[in-house]
Amino acid sequence: MRAWGMLIVLCGAIFLEGTDVAMLNVALPSIRADLGLSTGMLSGVVSAYVLGCGGFILLGGRAADLLGRRRMFLLWLGVFTVFSGLGGFATEGWVLLVARFLTGVAAAFMMPAGLSLITTTFPEGRARNRALLVYAGTGAAGFALGLVIGGLLSAAGWRWVFFAPVLLSLVILLAAVPLLPRQPAPRRVRGGLDLAGAATVTGAMTLLVYGLVRLEHPSSGWGWTVGAFAAGLSLLGAFVAVERRSGRPLVRLGVLRSAPLLRANLTALLLTASFFGFQFLVTLYLQELRGWSTVQTGLALLAAAADVVLAPTLTPWLVHRFGNLRVIFVGLLLGLGAYALFMGLGLDWTYAAMLPSMLLIGLMFAFVYGPLTIVATEDIREEEQGLAGGLLNTAFQFGAALGLSLVTAVSVAALGEATSPQAGLDAIRTALWVPVAATLIGALVIATGLRRPPARIPAAEAKETEPAAAV
Repeated sequence: MRAWGMLIVLCGAIFLEGTDVAMLNVALPSIRADLGLSTGMLSGVVSAYVLGCGGFILLGGRAADLLGRRRMFLLWLGVFTVFSGLGGFATEGWVLLVARFLTGVAAAFMMPAGLSLITTTFPEGRARNRALLVYAGTGAAGFALGLVIGGLLSAAGWRWVFFAPVLLSLVILLAAVPLLPRQPAPRRVRGGLDLAGAATVTGAMTLLVYGLVRLEHPSSGWGWTVGAFAAGLSLLGAFVAVERRSGRPLVRLGVLRSAPLLRANLTALLLTASFFGFQFLVTLYLQELRGWSTVQTGLALLAAAADVVLAPTLTPWLVHRFGNLRVIFVGLLLGLGAYALFMGLGLDWTYAAMLPSMLLIGLMFAFVYGPLTIVATEDIREEEQGLAGGLLNTAFQFGAALGLSLVTAVSVAALGEATSPQAGLDAIRTALWVPVAATLIGALVIATGLRRPPARIPAAEAKETEPAAAV
């Protein structure tokens, strides 16, 4: 039972991270009005978190394996708490930038540690699958519910968007100390940590994410964007060279030969690219073209959080019956249908016309997010579970940045100099092709693995209901 208590704590942490991001997105107009921030500074507040998280998350995953998962989770949850609160006291834009960047860095170390605690505590099979589905569903619900919570808190004052996560994280931290399993001290790494690998991969990830973020601002010129991508890819090449020569590599390159892991990570990138791009376009449509409030917008997207109920109830049965890849494939087809339906939107659409898309997106997340987590971590050695979690979360972060950047660039290009509501609607319709294309490619990627029969869980293992003792 202690392992299930641990799961509740870790679900609280992933819920905290999702709501923290979503609430800030809703509060941005209030922050700009109060602090007088420019559009570029306001965009930087969002991008700073993405840079911190995306740049350090692969390092965070490996640090959990080498330095201790429990230790990394508790330490960085504390850092997350401090800098989330710092944002609430900001009176200048640069304070928000620093606070969001370091909050993102804390999340980069905290999330892979939490995921690897689950995969190393619950035995591979039905017990782990159920735990991962509950965990993934809670994370997705955190983002959807965060939109509503953020709207309500912004009405009372935007600073509460930063203070509320502090209160929740303190509760989680107090519960985590007794409930997280104490693990043996990690084996000492001969020759020390792979500092050269850590520096090159962190630099590469940061520059590549920065390049993706700059795609949102095509009018500012392409020099910095191209330069960021070129420098990031060069550092990535240097990282591979370092890892090949290292006796104790930060990332064992052999793990990247796993076809299921690569398939899961590419699909995860495309999943978040499609959803975050879609959510951004829906927010523009409802608030700028229709004049809906932040609370109304959050409530409109609430139906997409249906996965919080379906992920731990229906999805485990479907996964056991049909296998992860088949469930993921059907989920992506449902998401493709959701985005295609929304392309018919008009200036006078009722919420009833939008609801089918929202419900189908909820089904997509219920059938895709959790099973992808299972595929990305199964058959991975215990000492590399943090690395697997880091790779998966890197894919999620890159996907979010890519989706937001592409839909922004496409909508801005389609809008041009026009200012009429109809022109804005046409630009949103054009940009909706981005989530449609991303979901279609994701379905094709998963289809490449459907030739193999789904792994059947032995009958004895299927009866298993209790997690293994904490390691």
